[in-house]
Amino acid sequence: MTHHVTPARVIVGCALLLLAAATMKVRADWDGSLVVAAPATPAVTPPAQLAASPQAQQGSAAQAVAASSDQALVQKYCVTCHNNRVKTGGVSLEGLNPDEAAAHAAVWEKAVLKLRGGMMPPQGMPRPDDATLEKLIVSLEGSLDRSALARPDPGHKPVHRLNRTEYGNAVRDLLDLDIDVTGLLPADDESHGFDNIAGVLRVSPSLLEQYLAAAQKISSLAVGTDTDVIRLAYRVPPDDSQEDHVEGLPLGTRGGLLFRHTFPQDAEYEFSVVLLRNIVGYMTGLEFAHQLEVTIDGERVFAAQVGGDEDNRASDKNMSEAGNVIDARLKTRVTVRAGTRDVGVTFIKRNAAASDEPLQLHERNHDLQDMNGLPLVDHVNVTGPYNVTGPGDTASRRRIFSCRPARASEEAACARTILSAVARRAYRRPVTADDIDPVMALYQEGRGKGSFDAGIERGLRLILANPKFLFRTETPPAAATAPVSDLELASRLSFFLWSSIPDDTLLTLASQNRLSRPAVLEAQVRRMLADPKARALVDNFASQWLMLRNLKGHIPTPGDFPNFDNELRQAFRTETEMFFESIMREDRSVLDLLSADYTYLNERLARHYGVPNVYGSHFRRVAMPGVERRGILGQGSILTVTSYPNRTSPVLRGKWILENILGTPPSPPPPDVPTLDDNRPGAEARSLRERLEAHRASPTCASCHRVMDPLGFALENFDGIGEYRVKEEGGAIDPSGQLADGSPIDGPVALRTAVLKRPEMFVRTMTQKLMTYGLGRGIEDADMPLVRRIARETAAQQYRFSALVLGIVKSAPFQMKKAPGGADNVTAALLH
Repeated sequence: MTHHVTPARVIVGCALLLLAAATMKVRADWDGSLVVAAPATPAVTPPAQLAASPQAQQGSAAQAVAASSDQALVQKYCVTCHNNRVKTGGVSLEGLNPDEAAAHAAVWEKAVLKLRGGMMPPQGMPRPDDATLEKLIVSLEGSLDRSALARPDPGHKPVHRLNRTEYGNAVRDLLDLDIDVTGLLPADDESHGFDNIAGVLRVSPSLLEQYLAAAQKISSLAVGTDTDVIRLAYRVPPDDSQEDHVEGLPLGTRGGLLFRHTFPQDAEYEFSVVLLRNIVGYMTGLEFAHQLEVTIDGERVFAAQVGGDEDNRASDKNMSEAGNVIDARLKTRVTVRAGTRDVGVTFIKRNAAASDEPLQLHERNHDLQDMNGLPLVDHVNVTGPYNVTGPGDTASRRRIFSCRPARASEEAACARTILSAVARRAYRRPVTADDIDPVMALYQEGRGKGSFDAGIERGLRLILANPKFLFRTETPPAAATAPVSDLELASRLSFFLWSSIPDDTLLTLASQNRLSRPAVLEAQVRRMLADPKARALVDNFASQWLMLRNLKGHIPTPGDFPNFDNELRQAFRTETEMFFESIMREDRSVLDLLSADYTYLNERLARHYGVPNVYGSHFRRVAMPGVERRGILGQGSILTVTSYPNRTSPVLRGKWILENILGTPPSPPPPDVPTLDDNRPGAEARSLRERLEAHRASPTCASCHRVMDPLGFALENFDGIGEYRVKEEGGAIDPSGQLADGSPIDGPVALRTAVLKRPEMFVRTMTQKLMTYGLGRGIEDADMPLVRRIARETAAQQYRFSALVLGIVKSAPFQMKKAPGGADNVTAALLH
């Protein structure tokens, strides 16, 4: 394909290359890719936003007494292991004064974390009583928090490129166009557990080319000028059994797939359904007749028979030729109106009374040499457009074309109106002549070579590839720190809660300098949380925090877990997403994530959990009959992603709890850790606990495993795909153990009870995760006083979800900015 160098490509390319050159001065990554590096600058809350704690208001005399007592405690119980000679865990407290904790904040924050989690002093070592230990923790936190009050610093992050998800959402909200961005842009790197961290969102020449190509494709789809014939394939996951009804397809059907496809024109499109073949090219299920149908927006547009006597005889004679005949039969052309539509391909589920098939259920064993079973859809090709009749009346055209010129003399003014409105939303601020004049130049070029619509498409192309759209930048403050402007606050808010651009309401309030008013800001946060677009917090925050995205690539070994398939995988994810969304939408306590007595099930998942009287493919809210599965620690999604493909992993589960529930991540494992020995055929089977005890015999390993393993073993009644059990290979399950603070536990209920005894640990952890996601940067040691403050204040509101969000939105890191330096100044100037 020939690439034409157009003014749009030159203008945007030059701007983006200048940006890349500026960011290169910040840091060149080890592999040569360009990365904007975030300095490790602490962020704390200004005094006006923090209420001084009781500890901060104590007299100096009382502080001196407390300091003396704290010093003695540290000397007696901590310095034995954490001194300049031994330096256990790389930490020495020798010579450090707890009353001056802020002078060594990184060390003392780590100490507070371990003390608050009951991990220090470790088991077997002398420990003070609980009251004395709590007093020391409160004193240390008070010292750290007082310093934060005295030295407010909002922190800093570099220029922030939209990640792939944010780009797709922004296009959706800007142009009313749903697109699959995974085919246009590469996946983004992750840092601190999320893919929206500014410091690792790369800028490279190849990525800039992809943005230019994406802008061209999206603008032509939105306007309706795209007439190129293309073919897109939609595949069914290979481990999908296709035995059950697919949610969204007509009732009385089974298997197949449902997908959204954007039809660029009113035209004809070819649909080609390809059935799954086994390893020798044989299509299963041809012994009996089956009806396949294709639907668009729920309306049947095509139907054909697969299987029966004729197909079965033909297959017996020549499998390959019979397959080709069936492929040709399952190909059709259909006239479709332009727009994004739901396409379904499925089989009619046959009634047992009208069928000659055996009554027993078909079991899908995923063996590609298997000759039995039902016919299954492998993939669907959609090709077109053919015989185009026009761009149609699509949602995107209605959004874009706010005016229609009646004569040629009105075209330029109408074009400026259209493109200015789009640019205002895209750039997230009022636009000026300097913003619109280059866009109008591209419009004029397109209009000169074609129609009015072609000119608008050229202008849109420049807006979508403009750095002012692709990057989130803020005007550097004149002083060292300053509040963000209302327009900048609107962008921070919308990308936090919606992963997208501000809507007209936010932009209007920001343009009037009203958004930053406390009452207005709180009202907007509550409005945004109630908006359907807040689903982004489920899809992007919760799915990464809870590692739900890892389900897609997790493939349990069929021999060990024969009942696992793609339907169960999707059910796991749907359950946890709907559960998290209910906490958010109903503004429940975030502690309900651990203790709620309800969940969301369909028939497939209810059968897996052993919950009776749940039928059908749709999910509904169900009160859980027992207590073992309450909260996310009993949900199949979490239990599966924290297991190996062939077995459970108490280590992975314990590590997940430490990192995502308690906020006390373990140290990295030493190099060259040997793998766990499996049970040998013919030898006496040993339980997983017995094998792990031998595995962690090394003192180096034991220090961390003493903390992790009891947490994981408490969930050992759940197997590698979350099914409840009481036995394993080697004997009965033993879920008992002892937590780091000495508390005994004997299963998931006791584990949940122990975690909820210290609710502030979980709330602080969730606040850290939500702040990291909302700020787009990692949380530093000096941010922890703010985390503690939010947890304290939300306790009075029963830890409601909205209270956590508002605490973050009202904080200094969210509402203030810090003057950048060096290349950051160059980059900010370029983008403004």
